[in-house]
Amino acid sequence: MNSNLLFDFTVDKSQKAAFITREFAAELPLVWDAFTKPELLDQWVAPKPWSSKTKYMDFKVGGRRFYAMVSPEGQARWSLQEYTSITPKTNYTMYNSFADENENPELPGSEWDTTFSEKDGITTVRIVIKNESLDRMERMIAMGFEVGFKMSVDNLEQLLADLSKQQQIANAQSH
Repeated sequence: MNSNLLFDFTVDKSQKAAFITREFAAELPLVWDAFTKPELLDQWVAPKPWSSKTKYMDFKVGGRRFYAMVSPEGQARWSLQEYTSITPKTNYTMYNSFADENENPELPGSEWDTTFSEKDGITTVRIVIKNESLDRMERMIAMGFEVGFKMSVDNLEQLLADLSKQQQIANAQSH
């Protein structure tokens, strides 16, 4: 893992917001896919030993992702995400809420604004999470969101390294 890559996680209670910036040593299309394809999301988005299980995902404006974080004992914590805007390989926004197993959202939720940019083979992901209530934000923090998110993006860094290696091998074999 490249320890020189930026990771910044800032919480501003006055704005009920979290601001996250993370760099990855991978090309933008690969990082975009890791955030927008369920088969890749499920490989990194849960902090170990938890796992992610997407029940369905329709990545389009008005589409949804319904997934669970699953504990080693099989306890599922469901979330529902609704995509509100998508600019391919640049930005997407979504409304995120916890939910029960029947897709009933637990409101209030939060708005996520995720932006991607690349320079010299380093892709920067910036995420702004605006919570509808201070109580919700404080519950997220109490649940260990910052530590869990850092563990998840470390999983993503490893996945991107593995995928980049596979891509290089495939490119070499096709020549």
